Amino acid sequence: MAGSNVARRVFIKKSLLASALLALPRTLYALPGSKEIALTILYTNDTHSRIEPFPTNGPNAGLGGIAARKRFIDAIRAKEEHVLLLDAGDIFQGTPYFNFFKGALEMKAMQWMGYDATTMGNHDFDEGVENFARQMEHIRFPVVVANYDLSETVLAGKVKANYLVQKGGLKIGLFGLGIDPAGLIPDKLFGKTKYLDPIATARKQVEYLRDEQKCDLVICLSHLGHRYQDSSKPSDLRLAAEVPGIDVVIGGHTHTFLEEPVKVSQNDGRHTLVCQVGHSGIRLGRVDLRFQVQRKKWWVHRSSADLIR
Repeated sequence: MAGSNVARRVFIKKSLLASALLALPRTLYALPGSKEIALTILYTNDTHSRIEPFPTNGPNAGLGGIAARKRFIDAIRAKEEHVLLLDAGDIFQGTPYFNFFKGALEMKAMQWMGYDATTMGNHDFDEGVENFARQMEHIRFPVVVANYDLSETVLAGKVKANYLVQKGGLKIGLFGLGIDPAGLIPDKLFGKTKYLDPIATARKQVEYLRDEQKCDLVICLSHLGHRYQDSSKPSDLRLAAEVPGIDVVIGGHTHTFLEEPVKVSQNDGRHTLVCQVGHSGIRLGRVDLRFQVQRKKWWVHRSSADLIR
């Protein structure tokens, strides 16, 4: 009888311990001997030549500006070991700075802030492909667009379909998608660029980055737009639903402000985070991921969309 009581007490203690472990956040009970990597993704979209903060006597008073954004980014980098800084296009157009300098200041500012990659929005064609090629001379980070065939333009070999980056031992695959230029970009500015179906292109990119390159994470920099009433129109939400294997979509074009990423689930059990953070550099988006190496799985530790002032 005594032995039975001892066994019962041991069982109860183990049950209580198991219950306590299950109640803890996932970041606190990784498997013994497993490795967990923290990755901070910072992102902007549709910054539209906002070099200085907004005037103090109008909408968005005092918000934005590259100096404030740089201070904010530097403060995060001082605390976090592995930081990825990304942009979803429409760097150009919106203030007199673009009218005078044609995008040079915007590119120099992004290089100064230490961006890891960007894609092209429709307004980045506003002075033509030749101008964008000239302004790329100011940056050392890649511009990625997979569904624009630029082989017959001056951007041939300068803009990449995809790009690989290493952060904390993680192999991260980036690729970009641009919006249909019809009705948005005049033919004379788009030049001999050929637009390719973004959904079909995304599937090929995911297959390449997942199967051939064995990436741990796949991120799409998209200027398709968040969502449309016409559900057949390519959008970030449609992309996330129809193309499994994308972990994160950093979106742009529709100036959609999301307080936190939208989680889109696929039929195979995987899911995609869809992000977008308004316009004009008013906010800096942030997603902190935790990647469990042994299980090849990640989860969101926290997310935010902080005002830049």
